[in-house]
Amino acid sequence: MIDGASPATGIPGNEANLRPPARLAQAPAERARGKSDGATVTEGRHPAATDAAVGAKPTNHNLHAHHLRYKIGVSGAAETSHCNADAIEKAEQVGREIAKRGMVLITGATTGLPYWAAKGAKAEGGIVIGLSPASSKAAHVKTYRLPLDYHDLVIYTGFGYSGRNLLFTRSSDALITMCGRMGTLNEFTDAFEDDKPQGVLTGAGGTTNLLPQIIEAAHRGSGNVVYSEDPGDLIDRVLDLIERDEKKNGVKGRIL
Repeated sequence: MIDGASPATGIPGNEANLRPPARLAQAPAERARGKSDGATVTEGRHPAATDAAVGAKPTNHNLHAHHLRYKIGVSGAAETSHCNADAIEKAEQVGREIAKRGMVLITGATTGLPYWAAKGAKAEGGIVIGLSPASSKAAHVKTYRLPLDYHDLVIYTGFGYSGRNLLFTRSSDALITMCGRMGTLNEFTDAFEDDKPQGVLTGAGGTTNLLPQIIEAAHRGSGNVVYSEDPGDLIDRVLDLIERDEKKNGVKGRIL
């Protein structure tokens, strides 16, 4: 089951999802560590409206071709009292950086740091999709006591937290790990087993600080993982991993 709601309008259900967003994410035309010079958008990397970036009249891409957007999962603690003092601020910045690049943010439809990342993405006009452990909207709100705001679409998996975690990581093209607890560690190891591109926000606190030691002690190699304490730099490093893997797998420039 799925559900979406607009925090700006309060329109429930799928009716809000049928309306176009107030504005498209203003992704820079060329990444270069967040800088833009108005050049052509790189294929797959910044799929938000190219024409808008160069000042031309926007076109309706649905008429001909649709560029798939990268989906970036954001994993982090649902309760943040053990995280560093700037954890919430950095979570919002992670969401903003994802939206600025025209990508979709995926969360576990939960509280804490993923919630704040969703807030940051929506502040930049981004798209946010949540995967809930609940089987219905009623269970999501009343049983799990989870929020619905700052999401464009919520998918009710009905698989509880552990089942939701696997669907969450496999629905994402890459995973960003912030300050976490046991659930965040579970999502990281799920993505590690799948050799999925991952970015770790270092110095965030919680179990995230233990990840380098865990990887070393596991004797399974370094994985497909990059690290940075700066949200924008981390997103750029993860994008490099995604593009490297797509080139290796022969699926670069995914156009339908």
